[in-house]
Amino acid sequence: MANILVVEDEQIIARLLKEMLLVEGYQAVTVLNGEDAVQFALKETPHLIILDLMLPGIDGYEVVQCLRTHPKSMHIPIIVLSSLGETKDKVQAFEVGVDDYITKPFHTDELLARIRTQLRRVQQNFLSPLIGLPGGFQVELAIQYKLNSMEPWSMLYLDLDNFKAFNDAYGFLRGNDMIRLVGQICQRAVRQYGNPDDFLGHIGGDDFVVVTVPERVNIFCKYISARFKEESTIFYCPDDLRRGSISGVDRKGRSYLFPLVSLSIGVVNNQMWRPHSIEEVSYLAAEAKYHAKQSTDNVYHLPPFREIAGHETSHPPRYVSSSTLAHVSTAYMHNRHQLLHTTEENILEEYEQQVL
Repeated sequence: MANILVVEDEQIIARLLKEMLLVEGYQAVTVLNGEDAVQFALKETPHLIILDLMLPGIDGYEVVQCLRTHPKSMHIPIIVLSSLGETKDKVQAFEVGVDDYITKPFHTDELLARIRTQLRRVQQNFLSPLIGLPGGFQVELAIQYKLNSMEPWSMLYLDLDNFKAFNDAYGFLRGNDMIRLVGQICQRAVRQYGNPDDFLGHIGGDDFVVVTVPERVNIFCKYISARFKEESTIFYCPDDLRRGSISGVDRKGRSYLFPLVSLSIGVVNNQMWRPHSIEEVSYLAAEAKYHAKQSTDNVYHLPPFREIAGHETSHPPRYVSSSTLAHVSTAYMHNRHQLLHTTEENILEEYEQQVL
């Protein structure tokens, strides 16, 4: 059920709203001021916010502006619940980015209907339907947000290995459960070890992205890898788990074995490279993910520019142009197309060639 943040400085009203939401099956948290509202929203990413405009500290308008400028919270529906009923107040609220406006006193049934409408809208238009995380468009915005900042950042690109073989053997419903598990583990990692503005997005399929700071990368990788290895065991039958492989059939009907599903994490940061566009970040992340799939621990940090390109300088470049990236990758790998188009279909073909 949806998590709803109530931002209301009148404690009686806040308590009544929370009780109403709990009765309807929602999870509700109340805060009494604007600063706490922004901090909570960035840390926990509630599904919806009910917001009073007249708050101590920063007012409701400022809260909305803060949340609408950050890619982690810009999609969250905000319903204003305020005693300010003048047209100018409503116009200003909608101009800063609220989704709905209700004046006090309010009718409970109307508020609940508007909550359901906003939750349905955001689910249909902004979130991954499989797990409820921000989707591809928000991932792009999150990366662009970091590109516009000079602060250090790192991006983890997560992908499941041998996932097609697992889907073929166990069916797509259990495959969906495996994808949900990855998202849930990443959510726990960000909440337990991350910063309030760390971003988690579901690119699609079995691919996820975590945008954080360099200091958090190692703990994220260790936690996510360890939890996935342990918790994914529930999805296998005892024979496959005991054998350590999935029994599958190739396209010619011959039986052979696939490895169990593993999780690869490629890491890119703007300290070693200084990309200028989302395309360059995507290119680097694909390279890091490719090498993660080849490594023994399934984690790969893209090395400094000089280690890849053979530069003698001890300082990483301020940015990497698209032409430089193409030159480096050609020298670094002979089969570049395998990097950018590595899919579970390719992996299946590789296994078939090994068996034949």
